[in-house]
Amino acid sequence: MSHYHFIGIGGAGLSPIARVLMERGHQVSGSDLIMSPAAQELHEMGVKVSIGHDAVNISGADVIVRSSAIPDANVEVAAGIAAGLPVFKRVDFLAELTSGKKVIAVAGTHGKTTTTAMIAWCLTQMGLDPSYVIGGISKNLGTNAHAGSGEYFVIEADEYDGMFLGLTPDVLVVTIIEHDHPDCYPTPESYFEAFQKLTRLIKTGGRMIVESDHPGGRRLLDTSKRDFRKITYGIGETADYRIENITHPSGCGVCFNLVSSLIDNNFLDIQNIILSIPGNHNAHNAAAALVVAHQLELPLEKAVSALEKYSGTGRRYDVQGIAKGITVIDDYAHHPTEIRATLSAARCQYPKSQIWVVWQPHTYSRTRELINDFKEAFSDCDHVIVTEIYASREKMQDYSSREVVNLMHHPDARQIAELKDVSTFLIEHLKAGDILLVLSAGDADQISRNVIEILRASEENR
Repeated sequence: MSHYHFIGIGGAGLSPIARVLMERGHQVSGSDLIMSPAAQELHEMGVKVSIGHDAVNISGADVIVRSSAIPDANVEVAAGIAAGLPVFKRVDFLAELTSGKKVIAVAGTHGKTTTTAMIAWCLTQMGLDPSYVIGGISKNLGTNAHAGSGEYFVIEADEYDGMFLGLTPDVLVVTIIEHDHPDCYPTPESYFEAFQKLTRLIKTGGRMIVESDHPGGRRLLDTSKRDFRKITYGIGETADYRIENITHPSGCGVCFNLVSSLIDNNFLDIQNIILSIPGNHNAHNAAAALVVAHQLELPLEKAVSALEKYSGTGRRYDVQGIAKGITVIDDYAHHPTEIRATLSAARCQYPKSQIWVVWQPHTYSRTRELINDFKEAFSDCDHVIVTEIYASREKMQDYSSREVVNLMHHPDARQIAELKDVSTFLIEHLKAGDILLVLSAGDADQISRNVIEILRASEENR
């Protein structure tokens, strides 16, 4: 067995890979700047996690894997190269990670994490023990990664920094394609070209399953030249698998039907699929999982049963609790389309409630590039609070979220830059029956935790 060392082990990209290798019996170590929850879990599994970067951390390693955020000048990278060790980015390591498995990859701007988790959960419920890497913690599976004994490897195909170009999928699911990550892809065309390159990596005889309601998916279908089967799903009449009769029953999440015309002489008509999670977008995510199951000739009744038990992933419409009659929900939405989808789901589920939204813009480049979409994305809520921009991997800039707020036409939109001040404002203004949604891919999820803790303490002290 080999010793793998991960630089940036606590991040969403590397932590699940480290878990898979640990479960396979390899020795794993890693370093990061802070002990994140993911790093802490790995530490509790027996991984040696060092806080801070130092050349001594790589001692004994056979292979080094580094996060995209780790520069060439990093002391551990330099030490590994000097020692003659292979030093991989994620993109270069994925072939080794998935070797010998049938790869089901899920790509797209939106819905990757949920769709990946749904597929992994379905296969697990069928007793197929898949390996998987998910960009969030699946509530059903209790983890974000697993080294299974089965033939399938389900993986979230992240486009950031071209990561997904290290995959050779047997099945590629593509959800919606819209311009994102302008720090990596300055133009919509450069972003789309990355997906075109991914289609060229599908194995001969493989399948590409595409959400065909949006122009990006249709264009990808038209421009893909490789020898693989193309399958579509969506609400459009021309989709191979049609999502029909989406409804939002009281007490449930979302309900829909999935119908297919003659596909290999196999007519499909599944009625009244009832999910516990809300939103039209989740009907599409679940439909993608069912299409995968149908295409792989797996038992659909078990897939439907699994999806009806699916309870979500962390930070994706993640209900933190209810206190003093106020429901607090955490969500990862950080793109205008994701914000609209999340707020639409909340409005369907809580049609008569006052919906409060806290939005933490994520990266200066995304906020600048999509500002005209962001300013119109909040029509389904009653109150909007915008924090200062979360820089993430970018350097601090002289640009503020105030720029977006000033352009909004929303009747109650305001900037409160500091997170602690947001929590204080909310406690003073939230009322019984209100819904609080915190939208953040950064650190503003602490607002969700703070607010629910204060509300619960207030309840106990009454």
